[in-house]
Amino acid sequence: MKHTLAILVENKPGVLTRVAGLFSRRGFNIESLAVGVTENADTSRITIVVSGDDHILEQVEKQLNKLIDVIRVSDLPVEESVNRELALIKVGVDSTTRAEVMQIVDIFRAKIVDVGIKSLIIEVTGDESKINAIDQLLRQFGIKELVRTGRIAMNRGAKSVQAEKK
Repeated sequence: MKHTLAILVENKPGVLTRVAGLFSRRGFNIESLAVGVTENADTSRITIVVSGDDHILEQVEKQLNKLIDVIRVSDLPVEESVNRELALIKVGVDSTTRAEVMQIVDIFRAKIVDVGIKSLIIEVTGDESKINAIDQLLRQFGIKELVRTGRIAMNRGAKSVQAEKK
């Protein structure tokens, strides 16, 4: 089972290395990792997707909470949160395939962000299954390059991950 964790940390050098190192030392595989500053410039938010049962999740949370620069660790269950990824996909095209690729882009509500003679760069946002689906459809045209951000997530409704000191 995949778990999405939102980890609020002090926005200081070396914090990400300590968090990632904890996962490595414990033998936990990070499936996705996204980091960015929050609405407070002193705080960063690390969104990590890790596989494992509830016991593994509990162990990860306990270990993270021991790190001095960690402010808060929150589990973001899929049914209680909004999850998104961003992907940029460079697809090979020619005069006979360009229109078909553009039609796929429209169906997925993606955007063409760069046009070349022999390629298009497509920007798509959505959940993991949407990104995987457009990826599969575009493979027949020849994907030249693909980059994904990893999952970011936020609680639905009034509930939020707040930067209160532990």
